[in-house]
Amino acid sequence: MSKDSFLVGLIGAGVGPSLSPALHEREADRQGLRCLYRLIDIDRLGVGPEAVGELLRAARDVGYDGLNITHPCKRHAVEHMDVLDEHAEAVGAVNTVVFQDGRAIGHNTDITGFAAAFTRGLPHVPTNHVVQLGAGGAGAAVAYALLTLGAGRLTLVDAVPGAATALADRLNAYRGDDRISTASPGDLPALLAHADGLVHATPTGMAAHPGLPLPAELLTPRLWVAEVVYRPLETELLRTARKLGCTTLDGGGMAVFQAVDAFALFTGRRPDAERMLADMPGLVAAPQPDL
Repeated sequence: MSKDSFLVGLIGAGVGPSLSPALHEREADRQGLRCLYRLIDIDRLGVGPEAVGELLRAARDVGYDGLNITHPCKRHAVEHMDVLDEHAEAVGAVNTVVFQDGRAIGHNTDITGFAAAFTRGLPHVPTNHVVQLGAGGAGAAVAYALLTLGAGRLTLVDAVPGAATALADRLNAYRGDDRISTASPGDLPALLAHADGLVHATPTGMAAHPGLPLPAELLTPRLWVAEVVYRPLETELLRTARKLGCTTLDGGGMAVFQAVDAFALFTGRRPDAERMLADMPGLVAAPQPDL
């Protein structure tokens, strides 16, 4: 008999406002499954990200089917995996763990999630040269996804130069090419004057970090702009870019499609992505819980 009940969860810091429980549990209900999705907040537990290994072992021992992993635990989780899929290995970060036959198998559905969202939302845009702001955890997944989608050249810009350089070196070495380069924030005017598109992968624009990640005058109608932030769905960057005539992509698609792929890994069943996308605006607009 196929399994119809699942216990999964999310490990990370400050995960109370996460939409993952609702996304997974709603779709499970529609498929006639029982899914309990629990939040494991390291801030509330008073532990650091290095405790992710102990939390993973405890979850496996008590019968969890799998876990999502978020900031700041994605890189720490890698060393506690028995198996890594190619995406997790490429970026050195795990955001989805499946417990199977006593093993912890690490995946990175942020990569496949962004790729699916980009393909759906910006299907025909040019990608000869893409500029990306942010080289952290989300940035690593997005950069690798852009390479798999065929970006000809990707320039990483980060306020911490070492972060951009380390990511570029890792991905260039992994793929055996040199399509990723780095630049400083001061280079943005020259870069964006000739780039096809801009991907934003920093926290700027989130409810707790409002504002623009770059001067508005650097945006021109010839650029497409893709956002990773999804709460709010319309960040100041997207609002400004649309007013200027840019084609845009919000961060909701990545959030949903990474959950789509995680759901399939946890349950062995493919969810209805369109239904989950339809859930997103209402979930984002709902008040965040008081923590």
